[in-house]
Amino acid sequence: MDEVQHPTPNEKPITLHVRPEITRLPRLTAKRLFIRRLLRGLARILARLFVQAKITGLENIPALGSVLVVCNHLGDADLPLGLAFSTRMPDVFAKADLYDYPLLGRILEAYGVIWVHRGQPDRRAIRAGLQGLAEGRMLVIAPEGRESLTGALEEGTPGAAYLALKANARIIPVTFTGTENQIIYSNLKRLRRSHVTITIGTPFELEKAADWRTAVEKGTQRIMQALAAQLPAQYRGVYNNSVE
Repeated sequence: MDEVQHPTPNEKPITLHVRPEITRLPRLTAKRLFIRRLLRGLARILARLFVQAKITGLENIPALGSVLVVCNHLGDADLPLGLAFSTRMPDVFAKADLYDYPLLGRILEAYGVIWVHRGQPDRRAIRAGLQGLAEGRMLVIAPEGRESLTGALEEGTPGAAYLALKANARIIPVTFTGTENQIIYSNLKRLRRSHVTITIGTPFELEKAADWRTAVEKGTQRIMQALAAQLPAQYRGVYNNSVE
């Protein structure tokens, strides 16, 4: 068994099968770039067929330069929809547990994701992320550390804030609604299109502090508050009271 299943949303999952050799920043070879374009094309076709999407804020994605995209994570549709509608080809952090999935693991490996082992300091994933930002790439990370068990925001983990502070990177908050698995798959069975929203917020940077731990804690709170501010109340979860 690769992952411990926790019964409460307050406990984050831990990857038990640790394989550091799979974690690295993917090389942007001609073959990989072709596969990425192919997968984005497929994602766009599927999006047009199966969802009715309302997208706002695409102008907030810079054409060039490093940026860290942080997003809430409601279901399986988040990644393909984000890929379908993004104006840039992102590098994505993905849980290492998916590497062993026969089809999905191979697709993600071919696309080139940054595999991260959850529930522990994954220094190789951090180094890969910092290298990507140094190269001017757009990285995508879900600061909750997993797909939400509640359908709303859970407690944020410090990885996103750590990367942004270490790399002096701009952050773009992106939020999804309507992408919960029970909604998407139920509508697919009925041949109905799901109504989803994708909101791309204004870029911001985190404030540094003399104490590194304090800076990361405050940065994590700032990131999660930015996500909560873009979501309807029922999606804000533990950050509902942090939105004015």
